[in-house]
Amino acid sequence: MTSTYLENQTLVGAAIGLIVLIVALVVLQPKSKPALDPANWQKYKLIDKIVISPNTAIYRFALPRGKILGLPIGQHVSVSAMIGGKLIQRSYTPTSSDDDKGFFDLLIKSYPTGNISKYFGELKVGDLVDIKGPKGQMKYTPDLAKNIGMIAGGTGITPMLQIIRAALKNPLDLTKMSLIYANVNPEDILLKAELDKLAAANPDRFKVYYVLNNPPEKWDGGAGFVTTDIIKDKIVAPAADTKVVLCGPPPMMTAMKKSLADLGYEAPRTISKLHDQVFLF
Repeated sequence: MTSTYLENQTLVGAAIGLIVLIVALVVLQPKSKPALDPANWQKYKLIDKIVISPNTAIYRFALPRGKILGLPIGQHVSVSAMIGGKLIQRSYTPTSSDDDKGFFDLLIKSYPTGNISKYFGELKVGDLVDIKGPKGQMKYTPDLAKNIGMIAGGTGITPMLQIIRAALKNPLDLTKMSLIYANVNPEDILLKAELDKLAAANPDRFKVYYVLNNPPEKWDGGAGFVTTDIIKDKIVAPAADTKVVLCGPPPMMTAMKKSLADLGYEAPRTISKLHDQVFLF
């Protein structure tokens, strides 16, 4: 009896010791350092180009060994390139996170008349691109708002997707999100399969509504432009614990700000701040 008791105590002690060791290893494991430098341009190598539509791709860049990108959720990076003898800069929001090891992704739509976007379309695997950051006023945390309404157009989906992914993979984050995503044609809807999958897996926390200028037959989303009535129907009413974030083409954003003001939301500042009720990326 005594022998069995001692054996059991030994096993319990060993189990506790193993747990303590595992916890210590996790806690004491050296944290990865951020690769980004907000003050200096750094060159990052393109290691993959994942085409998702005729003019849109995910550009995957390598990170130095043992480093993470170091980008707070909701912020963006700057990209620069010499084009036509001029230094051109643009801002992009990575769709990857610091949980992705060894790389980061930029989702970019290339336009024939664009500067940086056309430059990206012509990149080949192995090319180097100048990038620095992080930049931006948004820094998402689970306590930012109880409800977040999102209105995006085209590649304006990128900061929304970054926040949606971060919020839904955190079991302690209870934020509810509603996304209105506008595009011209069905094939312009970026990462629709992932958005639909996230909505189906999290019906109480994330909803998405698509609006198309040129909808196909038997379309169950919105048709034309995003209207005040659509916003009123799909996004919660203004309240102290509600925030709306916007990203898309300037003419669309101008119309969205007017519609939100008509619905009683606070007017956004010229340069949005983190705690503004309406935040424009």
